[in-house]
Order: sequence, then structure tokens, then C-alpha cells
Amino acid sequence: MVADLVKRGVTLLVTAGGEPSALAAKAATSTIPIVFTIGGDPVKIGLVERLNRPGGNATGVSLLTTAPESKRLELLQELVPGAKVVGVLINPNYQEATSEARELRDAAAAMRQGIHIAYAKSDAELEAAFVTLVRERADALLVSADPFFDTRPDKIIAFAAEHRMPAVYQFRQYAVRGGLMSYTNSHGE
Repeated sequence: MVADLVKRGVTLLVTAGGEPSALAAKAATSTIPIVFTIGGDPVKIGLVERLNRPGGNATGVSLLTTAPESKRLELLQELVPGAKVVGVLINPNYQEATSEARELRDAAAAMRQGIHIAYAKSDAELEAAFVTLVRERADALLVSADPFFDTRPDKIIAFAAEHRMPAVYQFRQYAVRGGLMSYTNSHGE
């Protein structure tokens, strides 16, 4: 889709949906200005050179939703101090998935908290992840920052409620829809 827009000679590309769309735009053109919204670090993934002076043709907003994963785990541990296993949902296709998993494993080890990471990048895999978390006897749920999960809040909230799993999410929308709690660094969330 980006290649088609570049061929048509658009004067500006605005991306939504996180890192994948921003990176696709960046790969398609070095001349058309790109404005992005992502959840991770744009410097780390190569979208911009620096935060204060992006350079190149891309600029935008980062919500830095992946940064507080360990804080979400800490809050969940405080909320459910007896939890032996915290289930974690991560989308393996998300640009920051490896960092999220590493950060959560390190934080869990430091807190002496058991975790089980379940990966899902499609509805079928999300259902399989739910089955795995139940089988692994997850006592609580942490939903990592990811645009895929953000489009399925009702399904994820219903799963947590059905299995009586206290859960923490990245955005306020989850709590408004019936999820237990949310935590992020972005303003107003």
C-alpha cells in the first residue's frame, strides 16, 4: 500500500498502527515526509536519528508504551501478591517483542515472580494463548503493549474475567471497558 502511495506522488505519509506501518513507509521513501505514531523508541528501531532532531524524512509521536512493562508487572505483583505465575501476552510480530520479553523476564527474575509468556499474532493464536495460560495456571495477566491487542480489548477482558485473572493493560480504554487496571507513561492514560 505504501509503495502505491509513493508511486502516486503523495506529499505526506501519515502512519497508524505502530512500528510496522512507520517502518514500511520509511523503507518505501527517503524523500516524502512521514508522520508516525508508535509505541516504542523511534531511535532504537531506526526511524529517526535523535528524538530532539529526527533528521531524515520521518517525525512523529512515540507513546513509549513498551517502556513500562516491568512497572506493570510490579503493579500486578502488588495487587496479587500470592500469584505464582503471571501470564503475559506478547505479539511476536511487534517490533519491540524481543525487548518486551527480555525486560519482563529480567524484572520477573528480580522480583522472584514466575511468568509464562504466551505469544499471539492472530485471533487463532490468541485463543491458543488463552488455553496455554489456563493450562499453565496463570494467576494474573499482563497484556503487553501492542496494536494487535489494542484492537481486541473486549475479547481479552472477557477472557480475564471468565478465568478470574486480575489483569493489567497498557491503555485506559481497557479499564473503561471492564478491565481491572491500566498503566502507561503517556499523558491522560
